[in-house]
Amino acid sequence: MWSSGSITAKSWNSASMPGPANDVVCRGRKAAPNANRRTTMTATEQTLRQQLAACYRLIAHFRMSDLIFTHISLRLPGPEHHFLINPYGLLFDEITASSLVKIDLQGRPVAPSEYPVNPAGFVIHSAIHAAREDAQCVLHTHTRAGCAVAALECGLLPVNQMSMEFHGKVAYHAYEGIALDLDEQQRLVADLGDKPVMILRNHGLLTTGRSVAEAFLRMYYLEKACDIQLAAQSAGQLVLPSEAVCAHTERQFNEPMRGLKPGELSDPDALQLAWAALLRMLERVAPGYRD
Repeated sequence: MWSSGSITAKSWNSASMPGPANDVVCRGRKAAPNANRRTTMTATEQTLRQQLAACYRLIAHFRMSDLIFTHISLRLPGPEHHFLINPYGLLFDEITASSLVKIDLQGRPVAPSEYPVNPAGFVIHSAIHAAREDAQCVLHTHTRAGCAVAALECGLLPVNQMSMEFHGKVAYHAYEGIALDLDEQQRLVADLGDKPVMILRNHGLLTTGRSVAEAFLRMYYLEKACDIQLAAQSAGQLVLPSEAVCAHTERQFNEPMRGLKPGELSDPDALQLAWAALLRMLERVAPGYRD
Protein backbone atom coordinates (compact mmCIF):
# COMPACT_ATOMS: atom_id res chain seq x y z
CA MET A 1 0.00 0.00 0.00
CA TRP A 2 2.77 2.43 0.88
CA SER A 3 5.41 3.41 -1.65
CA SER A 4 9.07 3.65 -0.69
CA GLY A 5 8.73 7.41 -0.53
CA SER A 6 5.70 7.48 1.72
CA ILE A 7 5.65 9.35 4.99
CA THR A 8 6.53 7.57 8.23
CA ALA A 9 6.51 8.67 11.84
CA LYS A 10 10.29 8.82 11.72
CA SER A 11 10.41 11.06 8.66
CA TRP A 12 7.80 13.54 9.93
CA ASN A 13 6.62 13.80 13.50
CA SER A 14 4.36 16.49 14.86
CA ALA A 15 6.04 16.18 18.24
CA SER A 16 9.39 17.13 16.71
CA MET A 17 8.20 20.40 15.19
CA PRO A 18 9.88 22.68 14.42
CA GLY A 19 12.81 21.06 12.66
CA PRO A 20 14.80 21.36 9.46
CA ALA A 21 12.65 18.83 7.60
CA ASN A 22 9.46 20.52 8.72
CA ASP A 23 10.08 24.12 7.73
CA VAL A 24 7.28 23.99 5.18
CA VAL A 25 4.81 22.81 7.82
CA CYS A 26 6.01 25.05 10.66
CA ARG A 27 7.26 28.27 9.22
CA GLY A 28 7.81 28.23 5.49
CA ARG A 29 10.90 29.68 3.86
CA LYS A 30 11.56 32.99 2.23
CA ALA A 31 10.14 32.98 -1.28
CA ALA A 32 12.17 33.84 -4.31
CA PRO A 33 10.72 36.57 -6.52
CA ASN A 34 7.83 35.29 -8.60
CA ALA A 35 9.54 36.07 -11.89
CA ASN A 36 12.56 33.97 -10.93
CA ARG A 37 10.37 31.11 -9.77
CA ARG A 38 8.53 31.00 -13.08
CA THR A 39 11.73 30.69 -15.08
CA THR A 40 12.80 27.59 -13.14
CA MET A 41 9.58 25.59 -13.56
CA THR A 42 8.42 23.66 -16.58
CA ALA A 43 5.52 24.74 -18.75
CA THR A 44 3.64 21.67 -17.53
CA GLU A 45 4.05 22.66 -13.90
CA GLN A 46 2.95 26.21 -14.62
CA THR A 47 -0.20 24.92 -16.34
CA LEU A 48 -0.96 22.59 -13.42
CA ARG A 49 -0.41 25.43 -10.95
CA GLN A 50 -2.94 27.52 -12.84
CA GLN A 51 -5.44 24.65 -12.83
CA LEU A 52 -5.07 24.17 -9.07
CA ALA A 53 -5.25 27.90 -8.37
CA ALA A 54 -8.44 28.00 -10.44
CA CYS A 55 -9.87 25.21 -8.29
CA TYR A 56 -9.20 27.19 -5.10
CA ARG A 57 -10.93 30.25 -6.58
CA LEU A 58 -13.91 28.11 -7.64
CA ILE A 59 -14.27 26.57 -4.18
CA ALA A 60 -14.34 30.12 -2.78
CA HIS A 61 -16.76 31.32 -5.47
CA PHE A 62 -19.24 28.54 -4.72
CA ARG A 63 -18.94 29.15 -0.95
CA MET A 64 -17.32 25.83 -0.12
CA SER A 65 -14.25 27.25 1.64
CA ASP A 66 -13.64 27.48 5.41
CA LEU A 67 -11.47 30.56 5.85
CA ILE A 68 -7.89 29.19 5.50
CA PHE A 69 -8.54 25.75 6.99
CA THR A 70 -9.23 23.27 4.21
CA HIS A 71 -7.00 22.14 1.40
CA ILE A 72 -6.64 20.96 -2.18
CA SER A 73 -3.51 19.26 -3.49
CA LEU A 74 -2.23 18.22 -6.90
CA ARG A 75 0.53 15.73 -7.64
CA LEU A 76 3.13 16.87 -10.15
CA PRO A 77 4.43 14.53 -12.88
CA GLY A 78 7.57 12.56 -12.12
CA PRO A 79 8.83 9.80 -9.83
CA GLU A 80 9.49 12.19 -6.94
CA HIS A 81 5.80 12.38 -5.91
CA HIS A 82 6.06 16.12 -5.35
CA PHE A 83 2.75 17.86 -4.92
CA LEU A 84 1.29 21.35 -4.70
CA ILE A 85 -0.88 22.53 -1.83
CA ASN A 86 -2.23 25.84 -0.57
CA PRO A 87 -0.11 28.37 1.29
CA TYR A 88 -1.39 28.25 4.87
CA GLY A 89 -2.70 31.66 5.82
CA LEU A 90 -4.24 32.74 2.52
CA LEU A 91 -7.95 32.74 1.86
CA PHE A 92 -8.87 30.64 -1.15
CA ASP A 93 -9.78 33.71 -3.21
CA GLU A 94 -6.26 35.07 -2.63
CA ILE A 95 -4.42 32.01 -3.94
CA THR A 96 -2.52 32.28 -7.22
CA ALA A 97 -0.52 29.84 -9.31
CA SER A 98 2.80 31.19 -8.03
CA SER A 99 1.80 31.18 -4.34
CA LEU A 100 1.09 27.43 -4.22
CA VAL A 101 3.60 25.52 -2.09
CA LYS A 102 5.54 22.59 -3.59
CA ILE A 103 6.50 19.84 -1.12
CA ASP A 104 7.51 16.19 -1.05
CA LEU A 105 5.88 13.29 0.78
CA GLN A 106 7.96 14.02 3.89
CA GLY A 107 6.70 17.60 4.05
CA ARG A 108 9.96 19.15 2.89
CA PRO A 109 9.75 22.22 0.65
CA VAL A 110 10.95 21.52 -2.87
CA ALA A 111 10.90 25.19 -3.85
CA PRO A 112 11.26 28.24 -1.60
CA SER A 113 8.04 29.66 -0.17
CA GLU A 114 7.26 32.35 2.34
CA TYR A 115 4.25 30.35 3.49
CA PRO A 116 3.86 27.23 5.66
CA VAL A 117 1.50 24.33 4.96
CA ASN A 118 -1.48 23.34 7.11
CA PRO A 119 -0.21 20.31 9.12
CA ALA A 120 -3.58 18.52 8.99
CA GLY A 121 -3.71 19.06 5.25
CA PHE A 122 -0.25 17.59 4.89
CA VAL A 123 -1.16 14.49 6.91
CA ILE A 124 -4.30 13.78 4.86
CA HIS A 125 -3.05 14.62 1.40
CA SER A 126 0.42 13.08 1.57
CA ALA A 127 -1.11 9.77 2.68
CA ILE A 128 -3.53 9.64 -0.24
CA HIS A 129 -1.01 10.75 -2.85
CA ALA A 130 1.43 8.09 -1.62
CA ALA A 131 -1.15 5.30 -1.72
CA ARG A 132 -3.26 6.12 -4.77
CA GLU A 133 -1.61 6.71 -8.13
CA ASP A 134 -4.96 7.70 -9.64
CA ALA A 135 -5.55 10.36 -6.98
CA GLN A 136 -3.76 13.12 -8.83
CA CYS A 137 -5.90 15.77 -7.15
CA VAL A 138 -7.31 15.57 -3.62
CA LEU A 139 -9.92 18.06 -2.39
CA HIS A 140 -11.25 18.44 1.17
CA THR A 141 -14.02 20.72 2.46
CA HIS A 142 -15.85 21.58 5.70
CA THR A 143 -19.16 22.81 4.30
CA ARG A 144 -22.39 23.06 6.30
CA ALA A 145 -24.17 20.44 4.19
CA GLY A 146 -21.16 18.14 3.99
CA CYS A 147 -20.52 18.24 7.73
CA ALA A 148 -24.20 17.64 8.44
CA VAL A 149 -24.41 14.53 6.24
CA ALA A 150 -21.10 13.37 7.73
CA ALA A 151 -22.86 13.39 11.12
CA LEU A 152 -25.82 11.29 9.94
CA GLU A 153 -25.75 7.54 10.57
CA CYS A 154 -27.32 6.95 7.15
CA GLY A 155 -24.61 8.89 5.34
CA LEU A 156 -25.29 9.89 1.74
CA LEU A 157 -28.62 8.60 0.42
CA PRO A 158 -29.72 8.25 -3.24
CA VAL A 159 -32.22 11.05 -2.79
CA ASN A 160 -31.59 12.73 -6.12
CA GLN A 161 -29.87 12.28 -9.46
CA MET A 162 -26.72 14.01 -8.24
CA SER A 163 -26.25 11.65 -5.31
CA MET A 164 -26.71 8.63 -7.58
CA GLU A 165 -23.50 9.60 -9.38
CA PHE A 166 -21.78 8.37 -6.20
CA HIS A 167 -23.79 5.18 -5.72
CA GLY A 168 -21.36 2.53 -4.45
CA LYS A 169 -18.49 5.01 -4.75
CA VAL A 170 -18.46 6.58 -1.27
CA ALA A 171 -16.02 5.57 1.46
CA TYR A 172 -16.45 6.50 5.14
CA HIS A 173 -13.79 7.26 7.75
CA ALA A 174 -14.58 7.54 11.48
CA TYR A 175 -13.59 10.75 13.22
CA GLU A 176 -10.39 10.49 15.28
CA GLY A 177 -9.79 14.15 16.09
CA ILE A 178 -7.99 16.84 14.10
CA ALA A 179 -5.83 15.06 11.53
CA LEU A 180 -2.47 15.71 13.18
CA ASP A 181 -1.59 12.13 14.13
CA LEU A 182 0.54 10.28 11.60
CA ASP A 183 -0.76 6.87 12.63
CA GLU A 184 -4.20 7.87 11.31
CA GLN A 185 -2.82 7.88 7.77
CA GLN A 186 -2.93 4.12 7.32
CA ARG A 187 -6.52 3.90 8.58
CA LEU A 188 -7.56 6.80 6.37
CA VAL A 189 -6.07 5.18 3.27
CA ALA A 190 -7.48 1.75 4.19
CA ASP A 191 -10.97 3.23 4.57
CA LEU A 192 -10.70 5.12 1.28
CA GLY A 193 -9.69 1.97 -0.59
CA ASP A 194 -10.27 2.48 -4.30
CA LYS A 195 -13.26 4.79 -3.88
CA PRO A 196 -13.16 8.23 -5.53
CA VAL A 197 -14.88 10.08 -2.66
CA MET A 198 -14.95 9.85 1.11
CA ILE A 199 -17.20 11.20 3.83
CA LEU A 200 -15.10 11.99 6.89
CA ARG A 201 -17.49 11.34 9.78
CA ASN A 202 -18.19 14.43 11.93
CA HIS A 203 -15.69 16.31 9.78
CA GLY A 204 -16.43 16.92 6.10
CA LEU A 205 -16.08 15.74 2.52
CA LEU A 206 -13.14 14.55 0.42
CA THR A 207 -12.93 13.87 -3.30
CA THR A 208 -10.14 12.60 -5.52
CA GLY A 209 -9.65 12.88 -9.26
CA ARG A 210 -7.36 12.01 -12.11
CA SER A 211 -7.37 15.74 -12.82
CA VAL A 212 -8.25 18.96 -11.05
CA ALA A 213 -11.42 19.17 -13.11
CA GLU A 214 -12.57 15.71 -12.04
CA ALA A 215 -11.89 16.29 -8.34
CA PHE A 216 -13.65 19.68 -8.40
CA LEU A 217 -16.75 18.51 -10.23
CA ARG A 218 -17.05 15.52 -7.93
CA MET A 219 -16.95 17.88 -4.96
CA TYR A 220 -19.39 20.31 -6.56
CA TYR A 221 -21.98 17.58 -7.06
CA LEU A 222 -21.26 15.77 -3.79
CA GLU A 223 -21.89 19.06 -1.99
CA LYS A 224 -25.13 19.63 -3.92
CA ALA A 225 -26.23 16.06 -3.19
CA CYS A 226 -25.70 16.63 0.54
CA ASP A 227 -27.56 19.94 0.46
CA ILE A 228 -30.55 18.45 -1.37
CA GLN A 229 -30.64 15.46 0.97
CA LEU A 230 -30.85 17.68 4.04
CA ALA A 231 -33.63 19.74 2.49
CA ALA A 232 -35.59 16.62 1.58
CA GLN A 233 -35.11 15.00 5.00
CA SER A 234 -36.39 18.12 6.73
CA ALA A 235 -39.52 18.23 4.55
CA GLY A 236 -40.93 14.73 4.94
CA GLN A 237 -40.54 11.04 4.16
CA LEU A 238 -38.02 10.28 1.43
CA VAL A 239 -38.78 8.49 -1.83
CA LEU A 240 -35.72 6.43 -2.77
CA PRO A 241 -35.19 4.75 -6.15
CA SER A 242 -34.51 1.04 -6.50
CA GLU A 243 -31.01 -0.43 -6.36
CA ALA A 244 -31.23 -1.17 -10.09
CA VAL A 245 -32.06 2.44 -10.94
CA CYS A 246 -29.28 3.76 -8.69
CA ALA A 247 -26.72 1.43 -10.28
CA HIS A 248 -27.89 2.33 -13.80
CA THR A 249 -27.68 6.06 -13.08
CA GLU A 250 -24.18 5.69 -11.61
CA ARG A 251 -23.05 3.95 -14.81
CA GLN A 252 -24.58 6.70 -16.91
CA PHE A 253 -22.53 9.26 -15.01
CA ASN A 254 -19.26 7.39 -14.80
CA GLU A 255 -19.18 5.04 -17.80
CA PRO A 256 -20.87 7.04 -20.56
CA MET A 257 -19.30 5.06 -23.44
CA ARG A 258 -19.68 1.56 -22.04
CA GLY A 259 -22.33 -0.84 -23.28
CA LEU A 260 -24.56 1.61 -25.11
CA LYS A 261 -27.77 0.05 -26.35
CA PRO A 262 -30.03 1.20 -29.20
CA GLY A 263 -31.92 4.27 -28.08
CA GLU A 264 -29.33 5.26 -25.44
CA LEU A 265 -27.32 8.46 -25.62
CA SER A 266 -24.11 9.37 -23.82
CA ASP A 267 -22.32 12.55 -22.78
CA PRO A 268 -18.61 11.68 -22.58
CA ASP A 269 -17.43 15.29 -22.93
CA ALA A 270 -19.52 16.71 -20.10
CA LEU A 271 -16.65 17.03 -17.61
CA GLN A 272 -14.33 18.94 -19.93
CA LEU A 273 -17.13 21.14 -21.24
CA ALA A 274 -18.17 22.06 -17.70
CA TRP A 275 -14.58 22.74 -16.62
CA ALA A 276 -13.93 24.96 -19.65
CA ALA A 277 -17.08 26.93 -18.84
CA LEU A 278 -15.95 27.37 -15.23
CA LEU A 279 -12.56 28.68 -16.36
CA ARG A 280 -14.27 31.18 -18.67
CA MET A 281 -16.33 32.37 -15.73
CA LEU A 282 -13.17 32.78 -13.64
CA GLU A 283 -11.56 34.85 -16.37
CA ARG A 284 -14.46 37.26 -16.03
CA VAL A 285 -14.65 37.46 -12.24
CA ALA A 286 -11.17 36.55 -10.91
CA PRO A 287 -8.52 36.47 -13.66
CA GLY A 288 -5.65 37.01 -11.20
CA TYR A 289 -5.51 33.30 -10.28
CA ARG A 290 -3.06 32.68 -13.14
CA ASP A 291 -0.39 34.99 -11.67
